[in-house]
Formats: sequence, C-alpha cells, structure tokens
Amino acid sequence: MSNQRSARAATVEQAFADAGCAGEVRVLPESSHTAAQAAAALGCEQGAIASSLVFLAGGEPVLVMTSGAHRVDTELLSEELGVPVVMARAKLVKEVTGQPIGGVSPVGHPVPLRTYVDRSLRAYGELWVAAGSASSVFPISFDDLVRITNGIPTQVAED
Repeated sequence: MSNQRSARAATVEQAFADAGCAGEVRVLPESSHTAAQAAAALGCEQGAIASSLVFLAGGEPVLVMTSGAHRVDTELLSEELGVPVVMARAKLVKEVTGQPIGGVSPVGHPVPLRTYVDRSLRAYGELWVAAGSASSVFPISFDDLVRITNGIPTQVAED
C-alpha cells in the first residue's frame, strides 16, 4: 500500500490523533468508494467497514456510521430518531463535512455533526473508517468511534 497521503487525509489523521486514537491512515492502492471494495483491499469482513453517511433528520444534517454489511433503513431510522430521515445530496455532504462521498471520515469536519453509530458495528474488534478520501482508511474500535464522535449507538437496519 502506498504511503502517499492527501492533505485531507493528513488533516483527518491529525483529528484522530487529537481525539486520542492510535493508528495511522492507510492509503489503498485503488479507490474504495464501496464497503465491498474497501473490505477486499483490506482483507476484512465487509461488515467491519464503517461507512459514514450524511442524512437529513428533520432537516438537520446528521452523520450515520453504518456497517458495510447492510444498508440504512430510513424508515427504521426515522422511527428511532422520531423525525423524517432522507439521504443528503452530494453537494450538502461536501459542504457539511468538507469531504467527498465515499471518503467521509467520522472526524475532521468544519463543525461536528450529531452522529449515530450502527449498533451492529459492536460485533467487530477492528473497524475501518474512511479518512477523508475514497482511497484512505483508518482503523478504530467501536468504543473509540462512539467516543470520538460523541455518537449515539442506534439500530439503523433490520437485523
């Protein structure tokens, strides 16, 4: 794997370090826009990829960290949050995170977002999250992910 990192990945890596997370941003040899691509490149289960998705919950942008093993059920999430939930458009994702879809990290945003963390991620000892680009990732535990995002463990898909 290449050690060449983008400026965005370096910023995200610093945000992880500032939050007390040990680890290093890994740059994958190819883009990993999907959880399946990232899992294949890392040699891990697809469920251990914690995808960062931005939704509008009652009109407010929120970050949902979900397992790559399933898709967010917006009806279920709407019930869990008590407000209508819809996927945010790419332009809004870039505005609120400063990062492109496929590379949104759980940290390093201009303003922290209210974050919900898929409870099913708890099943994996090591998670991989995007680090600011479609080809950079960072290893993290479920507990650290919840801690650094001030995340609320939530059911986001049917079991």
